[in-house]
Amino acid sequence: MSLAAATLLPWAQSGTVENACRASADSDRTPTTACRLVWNISHSTDFTTFYSNWLDKPLATLFMIILTFVVALIVKNIAHRMITKVTVRMAEGTMSEKVRERSRTVFEGSPTLLNQRRAQRAQTLGSVLRSVASILIMGTAAFSILGSLGLNLAPILASASVIGVAVGFGAQNIVKDFLAGLFMLLEDQYGVGDVIDVGSAKGTVEAVTLRVTRMRDVNGVVWYVPNGEIKKVGNESQNWGRAVLDIPVDIHEDTEKVKEILQAAADEMAADSTWQDVILEQPSVWGVQALAGDALVIRVVLKTAPGKQADVARELRERVKRAFDAAGVTVATPAPTT
Repeated sequence: MSLAAATLLPWAQSGTVENACRASADSDRTPTTACRLVWNISHSTDFTTFYSNWLDKPLATLFMIILTFVVALIVKNIAHRMITKVTVRMAEGTMSEKVRERSRTVFEGSPTLLNQRRAQRAQTLGSVLRSVASILIMGTAAFSILGSLGLNLAPILASASVIGVAVGFGAQNIVKDFLAGLFMLLEDQYGVGDVIDVGSAKGTVEAVTLRVTRMRDVNGVVWYVPNGEIKKVGNESQNWGRAVLDIPVDIHEDTEKVKEILQAAADEMAADSTWQDVILEQPSVWGVQALAGDALVIRVVLKTAPGKQADVARELRERVKRAFDAAGVTVATPAPTT
């Protein structure tokens, strides 16, 4: 020990770091970095021995726990940011911009509605994926911390595996619902406000989660449909719709005359300022659709904004009725089909 060290550190003692750090029962262990640092600072054999026996391992374990926890938090934060970016891009990239511009309507193309749909998908997907990432990252960190404390993780992992298998068998339908809901949101099959037909129910979507879709039918009945039970879905509110009217008239009526009346009534409605933003294309009379007993069925079609088919059809029926009354055209009752 030098004179300078003795002057600066009056408690300094002679000896070596190896002797001070190996003074414990484990005499052949290599001095740790922390023990060497304590010796270099204190040059006290007694204090270094005390640190080596009582503080070295606990403090090293505490340091590893804190380091593992901090690293896990950093990794989780990075994962959450990446998931947010990816889900936002996926929500916005369901349809290419060129196709979106070509198919955009005054209703579907509203920036507010589009942003709401995108935000909803991104928020739901991001929430689920962030939760999964947090469980995986923090769970791994927890097992690492338990391992650093000297716990035997084999029985814990074996028990978790058995419990996971049992829960998996018991929750197959829930997992099925969640996966179906995840892909439904990714593909933007439908969203809140859409009118959809899932076979067992038809109505306006009021809420969409990963497990269930809630819709309300025309009678006001609320339906809760598990996403995993939806085998096919018809969306009447995506991009555009079509109002199809089959108008039955007496079989003795002049077909060309009736077609002209229908075309005039539809054109007049399309030119009306109230409906010109709802009817997207020039109405078309397709002609005779069926011969049913004493009735002649003529079809009229109008391309409409999404979800407006029923409103357009009702209005056109009223206009056709007034036009028929003015022209003396008789509306017939089609014979029932067998």
